[in-house]
Amino acid sequence: MTVIDSEFTDLTTPSGPMRTHIVRPSAGGCYPGIILFSEIFHVTGPIRRTAAFLASQGFVVAVPEIFHEFEPLGKVLAYDEEGTERGNWCKVNKPLAAYDADTRAVIAFLQSHPACTGHLGSLGICIGGHLNFRACFNPEILAGVSFYATDIHKIEAHPRGLGLGMADDSLERARHKAITGELLMIWGRQDPHVPFAGRDQIHHVLEESGTNYQWLEVNGAHAFLRDEGPRYNPVLAQQCMTIAVELFHRKLGEGGKVAAAVGSGETRH
Repeated sequence: MTVIDSEFTDLTTPSGPMRTHIVRPSAGGCYPGIILFSEIFHVTGPIRRTAAFLASQGFVVAVPEIFHEFEPLGKVLAYDEEGTERGNWCKVNKPLAAYDADTRAVIAFLQSHPACTGHLGSLGICIGGHLNFRACFNPEILAGVSFYATDIHKIEAHPRGLGLGMADDSLERARHKAITGELLMIWGRQDPHVPFAGRDQIHHVLEESGTNYQWLEVNGAHAFLRDEGPRYNPVLAQQCMTIAVELFHRKLGEGGKVAAAVGSGETRH
């Protein structure tokens, strides 16, 4: 299935216009939608290729520029020290409410897109994994995938947090059953950004809250999905993306919607 990746739109948000890149199948018809949340570097080559892969599986993919308040529209940060410092500065200086408003803007856009069925999922990488986690607080997101989500955990040795003040409420909201869709959390065990104690904290909250989730830990480093640089692991990337695509097809297709409706009325015997 061929895809189109030359489209973009500038969505209106409370904090200014947000460029959002659209990658979708070129064949006619309607497809489920996926929000793809990038790393701190914006819409880089690896992110575009990830979007193209998802679109080739039969999805309309929307990739917002998450730091549109601070960077010119279309800006891509380099995978180097300067780009990392700039991305991390943006991460902790953007208000948490602005991240959430951006997500709602993309949800509304996909729901009204003529090529989208309105059945939505999301996938995020690194900071995008955290943004996916928060996106799943919206009932429109039926399935979400987080690759090595940063800054969700808060432990003494690794104080973390998303947004201005680094005092996000992500874990607390998850503890109070804010996630209604199905969640897939994927981690690299050799990732220093999310150590075992941090992963254990998140896992405990999801289990305690009764969240519908899958949990996958692999022997990989941070950024093992990124197809540039020494940490890339193509075998793990392929295996994990296969599991992610299965989740999206199962939850966002018409069959998934029917199964969910039937399951909600079942009784046990």
